[in-house]
Amino acid sequence: MDQRQDTNQWVSKRKRAREKIISYKRPSPSKKKNTNCMSLPEMIVKGEEEIHPETSLNKDYMEQLDSQEDLFGDYDSFADDSGFLAQLEDVGRSPAESGKEDRKDAAAEFLMTYQNLNLLHYLQNDKNNMRKHPAKNVPLATGEAVKDSLIGQKSGQNNNAASEQICMEGFSVMHPRSPDETDELPSSQLAFSEQFNSPLRKYETKELQSETSRVLNCCLTDPPDVPSVLENETLNLNIVQNQSRTTNSGTSRRMSLKDQMKNAMAGNAMAPTSKASKSKKMKEIALSEEINVAMKTIEATSGADIGPFYGLPSKVKDLIFQFRGIKELYEWQHTCLTLESVQSRKNLIYSLPTSGGKTLVAEILIMQELLCRKNDALFILPYVAIVQEKVRGLSAFGIEFNFLVEEYAGSKGKFPPIKRRQKKSLYIATIEKAHSLVNALIETERITSLGLIVVDELHMLGEGSRGAVLEMTLSKILYTSKTTQIIGMSATLNNVSDLQHFLKAEHFASNFRPVQLKEYVKICDKIYEVDNKSEDYFTFSRILSYKYSSNMEKIDPDHLIALVTEVIPNYSCLVFCPTKKNCENVNKMLCKYLNKSFITIKEKEKCAVIQELKNIGNGMICPILRNTVPYGLAYHHSGLTNDERKLIEDAYTAGILCLLACTSTLAAGVNLPARRVILRSPYVARDFLKRSQYKQMIGRAGRAGMNTEGESILIAQESDKKLVSNLISKPLEGCYSNLIYDNEKGIKDLLLSLIGLKVTQTLHQIVEFMAGTLLGVQQQQFFKEKSFLEVIEQALESLMEKGLIKDKISSCNNEGKMYHKLEVTKLGHATFKGSIDLAYCDSLNMDLKKGLEGLVLGNYLHLIYLVTPYDIVSQCIPDWMIYFRQFHQLDAVEQKVFATVGVPESFLTKKASCQTVKKTVDDFVAARFYLSLVLYSLFKEMNTWAVAQKFNMARGFLQNLLNSAATFSSSVQHFCEELEEFWAYHALFKDLTHKLSYCVKPELVPLMEVSGVQEARARQLYKAGYKSLTYLANANPEVLVKTIEHMSKRQANQIVSSAKMLLNEKAEALQEEVEELLRLPIDLPLQTESTVTAH
Repeated sequence: MDQRQDTNQWVSKRKRAREKIISYKRPSPSKKKNTNCMSLPEMIVKGEEEIHPETSLNKDYMEQLDSQEDLFGDYDSFADDSGFLAQLEDVGRSPAESGKEDRKDAAAEFLMTYQNLNLLHYLQNDKNNMRKHPAKNVPLATGEAVKDSLIGQKSGQNNNAASEQICMEGFSVMHPRSPDETDELPSSQLAFSEQFNSPLRKYETKELQSETSRVLNCCLTDPPDVPSVLENETLNLNIVQNQSRTTNSGTSRRMSLKDQMKNAMAGNAMAPTSKASKSKKMKEIALSEEINVAMKTIEATSGADIGPFYGLPSKVKDLIFQFRGIKELYEWQHTCLTLESVQSRKNLIYSLPTSGGKTLVAEILIMQELLCRKNDALFILPYVAIVQEKVRGLSAFGIEFNFLVEEYAGSKGKFPPIKRRQKKSLYIATIEKAHSLVNALIETERITSLGLIVVDELHMLGEGSRGAVLEMTLSKILYTSKTTQIIGMSATLNNVSDLQHFLKAEHFASNFRPVQLKEYVKICDKIYEVDNKSEDYFTFSRILSYKYSSNMEKIDPDHLIALVTEVIPNYSCLVFCPTKKNCENVNKMLCKYLNKSFITIKEKEKCAVIQELKNIGNGMICPILRNTVPYGLAYHHSGLTNDERKLIEDAYTAGILCLLACTSTLAAGVNLPARRVILRSPYVARDFLKRSQYKQMIGRAGRAGMNTEGESILIAQESDKKLVSNLISKPLEGCYSNLIYDNEKGIKDLLLSLIGLKVTQTLHQIVEFMAGTLLGVQQQQFFKEKSFLEVIEQALESLMEKGLIKDKISSCNNEGKMYHKLEVTKLGHATFKGSIDLAYCDSLNMDLKKGLEGLVLGNYLHLIYLVTPYDIVSQCIPDWMIYFRQFHQLDAVEQKVFATVGVPESFLTKKASCQTVKKTVDDFVAARFYLSLVLYSLFKEMNTWAVAQKFNMARGFLQNLLNSAATFSSSVQHFCEELEEFWAYHALFKDLTHKLSYCVKPELVPLMEVSGVQEARARQLYKAGYKSLTYLANANPEVLVKTIEHMSKRQANQIVSSAKMLLNEKAEALQEEVEELLRLPIDLPLQTESTVTAH
């Protein structure tokens, strides 16, 4: 019964094969006939009349291949066709029964239906067969595979191209290609051609000749309708075919056809590559790399809707509305974004009043650079708090559009930054960190990867040492990268032409303000409106009508109570005070006379704020805040910890607090607008207000989206009326270079880094560079008694005297004069790499050397002393009694550090008892070590409140000290890495920097790495079960709002977005490291088999 079924199957197969041969000879009516592309029978019939057998087959075959859109039709894979595999097994069991006629029919069917090359890949993956059949059997394997595949193949449709391809490859052995054609072939095909054709041309061995004949026998002998024009070509090979019919026939008969095909394909996979020239292989590698890059680009941009929103995906506009509530841009913003200078990537400075919407334009330009031009971008901001706020705000955009947002502030930031192969990075940095980042990119020759630099508050170029650092950064960018675009934004500037000349930039200015601002001045009980048309710039407005008692007049002579009660509690109010102490006193005074009904407004929310302040202080709270918060009042200055400031800012933004008494630093810090802004005095400490400071403070009044109008009131005395008149009427101060600030310290720092980075190494190059700085632009205003060149030469001499640079004679020119080249010494290189202040580099070097002689490692006190910042020592006067008590509370190992650094117990005893002390102890060292004890207490206790009480210091000062120590520790670490003698410090300072950066329990560190998450918030998250960055990145913001007390939806979204961004950044860094390790070097020497054998 089984034999009868098998016989019926083979009869059906032969019938189908004959039918397909007939249909194969007829052209398909559904396709347009191509006269240049003939089917195989047509080529054979016409061959006797028109086609030369030596040339036309190959030509038409290639043309036909080019004309086919899909060589393999709709057929996916033979590997998934169980019927086909079953037929292979069936044929393998009964090869003798099929006979010669069956083989002919199957061959014809093969010519029509062989259209799937996926089987090749499927069979090549059989590793066992690859090991069993080495590359030397490739000719036999190929011939057997083609021959056996003629039997049992399923029929298909549209198979002319496939069948002709197979046969043409069989015919090509008789017609060798020209050298030009051979050069165009892939290396794998060249290898097969060499092994396949050489035995037919040379008849070297019977085995190879036999193997070749088997291939020809499959394609030429068995099919029934082979044209006679080919018979002459095959006669010469008949002898070869007959000589070795049984070479390996026994082995092949014992194996199933399926196994034979698998073996054949495995042999093909192991075929050796051709010994092509190195240049050709390099070209193939380069072409392959270009194709990969192109494919990645297509994949990256295929889903992006680039174009609708200023060349950006329309999703950007949606996110701006979602996170900022902005539906449409202002007219000036549209004008600025469509400027020709912006489109052509020229440098630009744009100036507008505060709250005009400058930042949004900058963010759109940044995303154009990241998404459209695929370049990195750097956003420079003045303060750490603003950097953290911007990182939180832009992280959601980075997650959506697949770019990284990296924070460079405080101790955060990697130098040099990780080189990304796929994702682009937005670096958000403070002024100092941006300078270090640019230095690292210049040193690693990656500065051109920065496509755009945006500078907020560009007028800070004129503000002391920080302005000098910003000028250095921009000058280096201008000199080293001609492709980097610089965008500067600022309030209105007086001498903007100097900045244009310096930055080679165009200028855009507007007086637009979305909310009208009215300016007032209060003198006595009269309020005047600022009027530029008036002679003295004052126009009388009104008299305060608030009734004061005699007692109130004494306590509140400036009528603050009357001014604030006109606004609060329905609207918000900011009161700028000249000192921190004045902020606290204003809060206490206002609460004393405010109506008790203020307490009942949002009472529950205020109680929650008080409880949260207690949690931050581990049960302790500032008594002033405990009394003022119920009235909706608080103070805001540097005496608060970061956690406390953040909580107060959030409560004010949410409307829980309606008034903040603050110092001028808030004006340049976070975005806290108000309906009314009151300037308690025209002084900041003892200095009269500058026009720029005044404008910045009043600019907080009436922010768009929060108020419909805004007003400012400056409280002044009659004696200051003339000064106030000048303040409100004079133009803004000019912006001038600060490189000569503090005894030309900025010039020296700049020259040292330029020589260390090898940007400039001769006097001529230095002069050329300095001419392009803002100081170079303004040199005539600064140097009247001596030339700019003399200033530069004096700075270089000072660096040589310190041993930071040296003059090296490099070569001689044609005139016989010596060519001088400047180089940094080892100490100079370490100084600029660590960003060490030149005033303290010698002291740091000596302290580190002294520490090596007797470093106490029983605790962290000695190491903390070495990283205690030098520049903060002057801000602290030791309390000698506290100093003495702290000494006796330490153990013996800790007390040993006192003697090691040079502060003996006898010295402390005399100081504490007010006795005369001989000048044997350096007062600076003693004061610095006192700060080290403060840091050591913070390091051990991790409780700011307790340490503040122990040393009688403000909490904010302690936190600032801790942050400065962490930053300086990082600098000292880089300093030591450049000097071999300090190798022992490398690991010690790296660990110490990490501990000082957070100074919390180890389990909270991963959470505090997220931008904006402070210690108190980290404790809340950890208690709620979010114990790592991964937990937080995968958190649901809605669940966070319900789980974490006093967390708004906006805060939850920002925290989750920041956590996701940080997690992506870390994962990307690890992936880049893996790819770098596994990447094949492009310049890897290529070796042929003969070379390997020879070795």
